[in-house]
Amino acid sequence: MAEFLLIHGSGHGAWCWHRVIPALERLGHNARAIDLPGHGRDRTPLDQVTLDSYAAAITGALRVPTILVGHSMAGYPITAAAQRDASQIAALVYLCAYAPRSGLSLADMRRAGPRQPLAGAIRVDETRTAFGFDPDAVNDLFYHDCDAEAQALAALCLSPQPIVPQETALTLTAQSQSLPRHYIRCTQDRTIPPEYQQVMAADFPPDHHTTLPSSHSPFFSMPDRLAQRLSEIAQGLSPA
Repeated sequence: MAEFLLIHGSGHGAWCWHRVIPALERLGHNARAIDLPGHGRDRTPLDQVTLDSYAAAITGALRVPTILVGHSMAGYPITAAAQRDASQIAALVYLCAYAPRSGLSLADMRRAGPRQPLAGAIRVDETRTAFGFDPDAVNDLFYHDCDAEAQALAALCLSPQPIVPQETALTLTAQSQSLPRHYIRCTQDRTIPPEYQQVMAADFPPDHHTTLPSSHSPFFSMPDRLAQRLSEIAQGLSPA
């Protein structure tokens, strides 16, 4: 049995994992999800949210050795958490996520991508504190293979994404890079190009890089397959 902490991506919250948590529990694991500061039910003012506050929220939620799963932008928060305190982190799993490059921010990495699928869909607020997404574009970008119930939940729950955490660079050290790291690439992703995900996973061990035939939201489109893959990762961490 493994312990999982599931970390959401831009504009999402703990709510997006509601299908994966019971799927992991059916496989015998413990799983939880949290709202990062300024997301979901967390009421931190958006102008006070930082990458470090994301990291502090994650490390503060850890009580036993835990596998961190970061979706999309959460590749940065889970890495920042490991940089802050890796003592209770068993592994880092990047789920169609940005795997940080030292000295670059997430925004730098997005701009360096081979394509810009989000161009035209991002809506920055008047204060330039946060951004959201064109509601007419989100289903095609994020949820094109998800059912109507999942799409309706997202339409109800998506929230603004603070900008500062995504403009903050990380300097990587062995504190995070020496942990077991896995990458799950989503081959039907319309948000982070699958070929760019492959580039970001290039320095992961070959057997730590797998795929799912999913959109950017496998937690909705194939929660059982995602849970099974996470369970396999956990089994690979167990002593022989």
